Amino acid sequence: MKRVTMFAIAALAFSPLAVLAADSSQISGYISDSMCGAKHTGTGAACVKKCIEGGMKPVFVDDAKKQVWAIDNPGAVKTFYGDHVTVTASTDASAKSVHIDSIAAK
Repeated sequence: MKRVTMFAIAALAFSPLAVLAADSSQISGYISDSMCGAKHTGTGAACVKKCIEGGMKPVFVDDAKKQVWAIDNPGAVKTFYGDHVTVTASTDASAKSVHIDSIAAK
């Protein structure tokens, strides 16, 4: 009986980790900055570059919903500021962040 109880407790303890696991998918959107977000998608590459040089963080704005996502590995997008891109990324909806695995200009 103890063994079954311990197994049940262990299974319940690790079940939230499965829920928090990131979903990896391919998404199209723009690399913007944390100040302007979705305001300049498609037209503000110079503004995005200037804002990031001024200390703002790069963000990803998806095409479908125009949602702004923090990028947890900003070095991956360094050469794509202001660009329309397709990324393969792991998303964390609760933190509203993405981890970019690969990126290509569209």
